[in-house]
Amino acid sequence: MGGLGAPEIILIIIAILILFGGKKIPELMRGLGKGVKEFKDAQNGENSTTANTTTTTTEDKPKV
Repeated sequence: MGGLGAPEIILIIIAILILFGGKKIPELMRGLGKGVKEFKDAQNGENSTTANTTTTTTEDKPKV
């Protein structure tokens, strides 16, 4: 009682395919992966925005 077996998982996968279609699944998984990565980084105390700000600041420099 309480665990998900193979039939339940298959039923969930079929329901997701019917609801979202095959083309949306990779996009949803990519978003889920990014969310999990950000969550893990936050737990480890890492700030991923510092890496992004260094790249954006070099691009934002005015051209003389």
